[in-house]
This record gives sequence, C-alpha cells and structure tokens, in this order.
Amino acid sequence: MLNPQDFDRPQRPLRILQFGGGNFLRAFVDWMIDVLNEQTDFNGGVAIVKPTSRGDYDELRAQQGLFTVALDGIRQGELIADRRVVTCIQQVIQPYLDRAAFLATAELPELRFIISNTTEAGIRFREEPLPAEGMPSEFPAKLCLWLHHRFQYFGVKGRGRGCIVLPLELIENNGDELRDCLLRYARHWGLSEAFQQWTLEENYFCNTLVDRIVSGYPADRAAAIAAETGHDDPLLVAGEYYHSWVISGPDLVALELPFGKTDLNVTFTEDLDAYREIKVRILNGAHTSIVPTGYLAGLETVGDVMADEKMNAFLEGVLNDEIIPSLDYPKAELKAFAADVLDRFRNPSIHHKLMDISLNSTSKFRTRLLPSLLAYQAKKGTLPTGILRAFAALIRFYRGDRNGESIALRDDAGRIAFLKAQWANVLSGQQTLHQLTGNVLGRADWWDIDLNTVPGLTRELTEALKKYQD
Repeated sequence: MLNPQDFDRPQRPLRILQFGGGNFLRAFVDWMIDVLNEQTDFNGGVAIVKPTSRGDYDELRAQQGLFTVALDGIRQGELIADRRVVTCIQQVIQPYLDRAAFLATAELPELRFIISNTTEAGIRFREEPLPAEGMPSEFPAKLCLWLHHRFQYFGVKGRGRGCIVLPLELIENNGDELRDCLLRYARHWGLSEAFQQWTLEENYFCNTLVDRIVSGYPADRAAAIAAETGHDDPLLVAGEYYHSWVISGPDLVALELPFGKTDLNVTFTEDLDAYREIKVRILNGAHTSIVPTGYLAGLETVGDVMADEKMNAFLEGVLNDEIIPSLDYPKAELKAFAADVLDRFRNPSIHHKLMDISLNSTSKFRTRLLPSLLAYQAKKGTLPTGILRAFAALIRFYRGDRNGESIALRDDAGRIAFLKAQWANVLSGQQTLHQLTGNVLGRADWWDIDLNTVPGLTRELTEALKKYQD
C-alpha cells in the first residue's frame, strides 16, 4: 500500500466532480488532470463520487486518493514506459452514505467540471421519486439532484455558477443524451421551469469521444513495476500510452481546460462526427479486418497478427490502400492516425485476443468495413481486395470451425444459425458457394441494402470465399 507521507500531495481546490473511480477514469482522466496540473496553472483537485451503493473505494480512501498508473506503448518504433503516482484526487465521496458531503460540493464556487463514466447503460431514465433522503439510483438523477442544489445555492441569487459537463460514456452524442435525460428527471420531479432554463443556459453538456486501452491491475507485471517505482500499490492500473480525448463544446471549454498548453492528445472541435468516423473506419475497421483472417490463419492475438509478416502486410494494405483512400479527410491526418493504430497493435504489453474482439462480428462489419468497401467502389469503380478477403473470412468464420475444432461464435443467435445453415447446405451439396454468397449478401436487414446490387460483389466475394474452402 502507498504511504501518503512518502509523496508530495499538493492541496488543490476542488474543480472537478467525477462520477466513478474505476480503472479507466483513473488511468485516463485523472492521469490527464495530473499532467495538466504539472504543466499548466490549472491547479485542479478532483472529488470522486461513488456512483453505486456497493462499496466505498476503501483502498483509495486509505491511500488518500493516491494510486499508480503504468503506461506502455510504442511511438514511431520506440518503446515508451510512463510511471506516475497520481496526486490530483482530494476527496472520495460515497453519496449513499454521506448525502451531505455530496451536496456540499455543489456549494463550491470553484467547482466547474463534471466528468462521468458510468458505462453505456449509465445514462438512462427510470421513474423514481425525488428522495428527501438518500440517493436516487440512476446517475442522471444524482446529477439532477446535485445541479438543483447548486441552482438553489447560487442560481436564484443571480450568480450563474453553471458547470461544464464531460460525460465519457461510450454512446453517440453522450453530452446531449445526458442533458436530455437530466431534464426528463427535472420534469418528472416537478422541478421549476427556472431550474430547467438555468440548466440549459448556464451549463454546457459536451459530446466527447475517448480512446485508450486500460487493462487494469497487471498481476503478471506488478512485481516488476513495483521494482521500477520503489513501492507496491494495490491500486496500480496499467494501460497503453496512446490516448485521445475529443471534446465538442463551446470555445470557453478549451480556454478553461488548457490542454492545448500540454503535449496531451486532447482535441477541441465542432465536428465530433468526423473524428468518430475516422476512429470507426480506421481503428475499428483494422480490428474487424484481422479478427477472422488472423484467427483462420491460426493466430490468437493482435500481437500474433503484427508479428506475422504476411498478416502485417495484409493489414497495412487494407489501411493504406483501401480504407484511407475511401475517406474524404486530409490524407496526412489519416496516415498519421493509421500509423498510431499500427503502433498500438504492436504494443507488447497489451495481449488482445482476437476472439475477445469477435463479439457481434457481423454488425461490426456493417459499421466498420462495409462503408469503406462501398465508398472505395464508388470512387475507384473496383472492389478493395483486402476488405473482400476480410469479408470472405468473416463468412467462413461463421461456419463455426477451425482445423476440426469448433469456434465459440458470439453473435445474435439468428445470425449464427442462418450462416451455419448456409454452410451446411454447401457442404451437403444442396447449394453452391455462389448461392451462399448471394443469400448472405441479400440480407438487407443486416447490411441495410441488398449487397448483390453492388457491381461485381457477388462474383468477387464468391472467388474470395473459394480460397477458404477446406
């Protein structure tokens, strides 16, 4: 356990209220705030709020908010190792046990930022009463209660004191969704129109996009990291060095959060959709292209793919020759992002199993690779051979076997059953491979269109599938 007396832990004003203290928030946001404090005059302390009734972050309290972040990665071919004891957390609150402490933070004039990561299911509305004591169950309800207390303390006195809200939940337009859900609670609880107007006019709900692989406590490397840092830490959290935080909001957000004065990869933009599309098409598209192709080639992890000369060349070809040409953004920016993706995939500290990425691979292909295939065909008049290979491997993957052993497919049961039945008909001679291809491409409910209408796709995908016959 870290001894707080061994570390310089500056007392900072509470400027950030953070819902959640899990691995990702600690290794992403809190690490960033620590760097921000170090490199600028931001001087912000964090109060962590436990979003659920279970537990009380006992170890975090015992270490007075201190914990170690161990980050490893590759940048431009060079290994990076970053070790930091994060010191920005000033308070840990369990609101179910201490409602008064939770609401007291709403009375702090310097508290300006609200950050959350309560999982994708955390931003939702559920009919529940406004509690006179204790806590409502859902996160947006807790935030509504907190903001209403702040409004009563500051707003009605004409002093504003709104907040900048930065949800990190992995849903599209997370800021908009949180704002709308919060206002629904306000109406459900019969809170005043004045409060609702104050919420909209004095608070800023930003849409965000975040990216960093955080693997949690590295049990297999904990002793080695302790030898490097000189201390054991049960709260040690490990992840990749690469990080990206894209924030869509008014100009004042960038002014008040001076990440631009640091070397952190934080981007303020009016067009979050562009960054989301680039991430989905390049990063997620790369993953989806190597899962079936790599696994059917006998490989198990992303690292195995990158160490395999032929698979590595295949992936680089898909990215640089097919996906990037299909996108209408500056090519230098796209190539830089793709280079970062390849560096991340080569990271020796991240052991990412292909089967762990294979969940719902059919719908992932539709959102991640199919747009690139269609855009490439529209631009070039031909079909991208690498993405075709990945599509063929995907269909073969859903036959459900590799080298005589079954594949643990994880997808909608109806999709798995359909594809297995198609393969059974081929193997029994009841239909040809060309018919199978046509039947799969014809599932407009999967792909949003009948893909047999794409010139040459049925024929060329059938030819690609023949290479996977065994």
